[in-house]
Amino acid sequence: MRAVYYESFSSMPIVGEVPDPVAPDGGVVIAVEATGLCRSDVHAWTGHDDGVALPHVPGHEFVGRIESIGAGVTRFRPGQRVTVPFVCACGRCPECLGGNGQVCRNQTQPGFTHWGSYAERVVVTSADVNLIVVPDALDAGAAAILGCRFATSYRGLAAQAQVRQGEWVLVVGCGGVGLSAVMIATALGARVIGVDISAQALDLAEAAGAEHVVNSTDLTDDEVVALVRDLTGDGANVSLEALGRERTTAVALRSLARRGRHVQVGLFANAPRIPMGDVIAGELTIVGSHGMSAAEYPTMLELVASGRLRPQDLVTRSLHLDDAPAAMMAMEAGTSPAGVTIIRPGVR
Repeated sequence: MRAVYYESFSSMPIVGEVPDPVAPDGGVVIAVEATGLCRSDVHAWTGHDDGVALPHVPGHEFVGRIESIGAGVTRFRPGQRVTVPFVCACGRCPECLGGNGQVCRNQTQPGFTHWGSYAERVVVTSADVNLIVVPDALDAGAAAILGCRFATSYRGLAAQAQVRQGEWVLVVGCGGVGLSAVMIATALGARVIGVDISAQALDLAEAAGAEHVVNSTDLTDDEVVALVRDLTGDGANVSLEALGRERTTAVALRSLARRGRHVQVGLFANAPRIPMGDVIAGELTIVGSHGMSAAEYPTMLELVASGRLRPQDLVTRSLHLDDAPAAMMAMEAGTSPAGVTIIRPGVR
């Protein structure tokens, strides 16, 4: 099959022929219809993730049709259109049995623990636990990002932060994760402020439902915090940081009202320093969001089916597989266009 792969970290990825995958016991092979270009894949490519073996095929959020099944798969059949959480659970460990497959201790992750979806086909393990059937009518780009960015933001806001009607939600970083968070928080009845340095990203945030947007390009961190506090009256009730940077995480935390809740989604290349004085004085809560288990998807899919959530509106670009290496390089350089980019491996 054709795939994007790299032979060393941060080297120019290659598009070429690699061996076809084989469905393992309990797993399936999926013919990839669409896969998202995500910053997490760039983190792995630049060597920030442990356990990535070279050569490696990236890609972890995707939609496609089951092509073949391994021994022991009972709930699914070839031809079904499916997506998966980027954390594939084992279904047997204490976390999985407690309903928290997103932190499974035996987890596998396509694009990290094994070859991913920047390819014509990809393997998913423990299929009966992880596959999620998606309607044929759902846009391919929308279906692809349900596996990572959209689900991570959804669980982070709905379950981890428990956003309530009328609360102020601050989203710092309006890339794919942040725009998903803006749309989801709005659907949950929150009032949303988006912060970014890209005017195009902020336009998309307003279209996704942000009540206010802040272009922080020429503002100091103190000025951003003061502006958020002025817009909200007393600070945001919930903040979500989607970049994985020390400064922007500090801004998000310092912009919270007393007893506020912070959701950390952005991945850090290095351990950050946190303004713990503000956390203690304001009795702030900090939680992470590491995706969402397959069992939790139905509620989110109902909102998508109803039209209250429209992940397809966040997709601004569709690429061929041959375009993926340059797109990865641009994302690392910070020159990617705003919105979500998807890759269509079967299109030339």
